[in-house]
Amino acid sequence: MRVYQTNEIKNIALVGASGSGKTTLAECLMFEAGLIKRLGTVEAKNTSCDYFPVELEYGYSVFPTIFHVEWNHRKLNFIDCPGADDFVGGAITSLNVTDLALTLINGQYGPEVGTQNIFRYTERLKKPVIFLINQLDSEKCDFDNNIAQMKEIYGSKCIPIQYPLGTGNNFHSLVDVLVMKKYSWKTEGGKPIIEDIPDEEYDKALELHKTLVEAAAENDECLMEKFFDTETLSEDELRKGIREGLVARNIFPVFCVCAAKDMGVQRLMEFLGNVVPFVSDMPKLHNSRGEDVTPDSNGPESLYFFKTGLEPHIGEVSYFKVVSGKVKAGDDLTNADRGSKERIGQVYVCAGGIRVPVEEMEAGDIGCTVKLKDVKTGNTLNGKDCDWRFNYIKYPNSKYTRAIKAVNPQETEKLMAAVIKMRQEDPTWLVENSKELGQTLIHGQGEFHLRTLKWRLENNEKIKIKFEEPRVPYRETITKAAKAVYRHKKQSGGAGQFGEVHLIVEPYAEGMPDPVTYKFDGQEYKVTMKNKQVIDLEWGGKLVFINSVVGGAIDARFMPAILKGVMDCMEHGPLTGSYARDVRVVVYDGKMHPVDSNELSFMLAARHAFSDAFRNAGPKILEPINDLEVYCPEDMVGDVMSDLQGRRSMIMGMDSEAGYQKLQAKIPLSELSNYSISLSSLSGGRASFITKFSSYELVPNDLQHKLIDAHETEVKAEV
Repeated sequence: MRVYQTNEIKNIALVGASGSGKTTLAECLMFEAGLIKRLGTVEAKNTSCDYFPVELEYGYSVFPTIFHVEWNHRKLNFIDCPGADDFVGGAITSLNVTDLALTLINGQYGPEVGTQNIFRYTERLKKPVIFLINQLDSEKCDFDNNIAQMKEIYGSKCIPIQYPLGTGNNFHSLVDVLVMKKYSWKTEGGKPIIEDIPDEEYDKALELHKTLVEAAAENDECLMEKFFDTETLSEDELRKGIREGLVARNIFPVFCVCAAKDMGVQRLMEFLGNVVPFVSDMPKLHNSRGEDVTPDSNGPESLYFFKTGLEPHIGEVSYFKVVSGKVKAGDDLTNADRGSKERIGQVYVCAGGIRVPVEEMEAGDIGCTVKLKDVKTGNTLNGKDCDWRFNYIKYPNSKYTRAIKAVNPQETEKLMAAVIKMRQEDPTWLVENSKELGQTLIHGQGEFHLRTLKWRLENNEKIKIKFEEPRVPYRETITKAAKAVYRHKKQSGGAGQFGEVHLIVEPYAEGMPDPVTYKFDGQEYKVTMKNKQVIDLEWGGKLVFINSVVGGAIDARFMPAILKGVMDCMEHGPLTGSYARDVRVVVYDGKMHPVDSNELSFMLAARHAFSDAFRNAGPKILEPINDLEVYCPEDMVGDVMSDLQGRRSMIMGMDSEAGYQKLQAKIPLSELSNYSISLSSLSGGRASFITKFSSYELVPNDLQHKLIDAHETEVKAEV
């Protein structure tokens, strides 16, 4: 394979909703380019892009798969992205390292929520988009309705390049208004028959051609002048205008294809090869310092590693983009993120599960290597006199969490090592050892996301695991002031233990004045502040600790022990064992013994005094509340709202966005536990959501009593 220059390379992401046919299209692209000799199918489990055991098991793409084709002296690098929302991380990664999104639309359903989700990422990343309506041979396909929906969602930027002369069983031909020709196929598909447009279709085709010409001309002043003079453009001028329109996101061309029958794929490849922008045509990348980085083959050598694959008998396969310079086998590079030295053993181009060794790769190209010592996903390797880093990929917040544990406790360490290793493949998996909850948590994008993790652990790593419901990180606080006195006294021969603590607790709010007096049961307690500590709690909120002891009732050297006792109780709240927050504690009196008093005595006395006062201070449990945005078709809004109201959520608003409804709500975290499963079931997979933490709010009284009773039962069971 020859070495391709930067201005001969194009990088394209295949994206779209689940079931839109991306993997089937990838198979056709490789077949048409002669990279494979036969067409595999998802049903037969023999495609080039879905080759991992978990993908064969579920019949879904789980990982983004890189492949290339050589076409007309150009190299097209593709990344076949998973369509399921649970694996959106793969699509986000791919969009960041490619230059164009080839977005597939299932002709049976038109633009779906999954299509919308991906389109938002292309907007954010300012990536060109080409739409491809697939499965035109389906009886449910309504091409005109699909185009109408797309124009409603994306506006007049959607410009049909082709339209079919029939759908369902009647799909075997289309009209291409760019070249003004009719393409038709025999039953088996493959190479098209190219003819003049039939007379009965010519007026329609000419009208669409004029619309295309006008849209292309708008992107270049010279083309616009010629268009005004002649009302037409040559084919080369059309291509130039479309290319510039793609880069500026001023035009979204729409193509037709039936990938399962290899119809329209060859013509699509011609357009991709001739019109889609090269790497050198795209806006420059920025490094972590915000500096422009030009994809220059003569520039400093810099590789960005965007994906890690774990393959049997090979180990880690590290996929990279050559951001600048050239890379070849034997290059010695420095890891800008970890400071370690690496030698590139061999450079490969990718063809699904097949790797082809090459002599060299130039700026803009995508490839892989193996057996690196210390390179992780997101790292940058640089040559001499280069210290660039790239950290531009941002992943969405997790949507689904489960506690994970090994069925055999002796395999816990092995389990953690396997999960951390697998996270290199998919950065949207997050692992958290929660001291607060006493659980190891796995955060993912959905139930199916975690189900594939479980399958891989049990079938590939041979570790039996179980998922459990995650505990909710409640918080405890108080609503009024209260006081308590506790004496800790213990005598067991010799020196004993003695410590007595008198303290007051009250709710704390930022900016409230220091206390002067308190009144309980008609008696006034004056505060003489000798020392004040404001502690920012690592779990949120504050503890304000005031020493108001006068007359030497408690020696100052015991104050740290008293604070430690209070903090211990704050870490294990009196109501449910959850963290307590936003409390002010005033120690105003106490007693000590010249022999028996020590730090332990005062720590225990303070712990009990604080617990007693806390329980008498109108204690309340706070629960985490999340902001929630749900995207769903209009006909499902009622069902989705009813379900949310049943989950104690508060609807904050509703907007129409690109043909879909966006519901905004506040919802307790405890009600989100199985929401991804319920929403998928409710909408038939056509709705999606995003969520993030908002605040802590009071738990309703009836729920608070249930939580306290459940905690007491749990504590008794442990005794």
